[in-house]
Amino acid sequence: MKLLNLDHVAIAVADLDEAVAGYRRQYGVEPLSREVVEEQGVEEAMIPVGGSFVQLLRPLSDESPVGRFLAKNGPGLHHVAYAVPSIDDALAHLKAEGVRLIDQSPRTGGRGARIAFVHPKELAGTLIELVELHE
Repeated sequence: MKLLNLDHVAIAVADLDEAVAGYRRQYGVEPLSREVVEEQGVEEAMIPVGGSFVQLLRPLSDESPVGRFLAKNGPGLHHVAYAVPSIDDALAHLKAEGVRLIDQSPRTGGRGARIAFVHPKELAGTLIELVELHE
């Protein structure tokens, strides 16, 4: 398995409009995209930074994973996402290594990407998302 790039750093926020306005005002950046991802229970804004993104995540409900994260931790860093050439190969490799996965098989995330999450207890307490973008 090979990591290609840092795809994005995800930040959980309670108010997406406020967070986007803050990034606009403080750093002069605009979201490249903004979408609701029902399957993930979030509305997201993707802000390009070099070859990667800052992903701002607003939960659609308090019961969603990001909603529970906000209730427990408040706003802040939610996860780090790495681009991989093949999510199927990445998951097979991690399973063979005995790594605890949140997703046993890929699901669809923002930008139409195939994604899967690795449990934060596997590596330095950090929730890791693997991302395979379609071409």
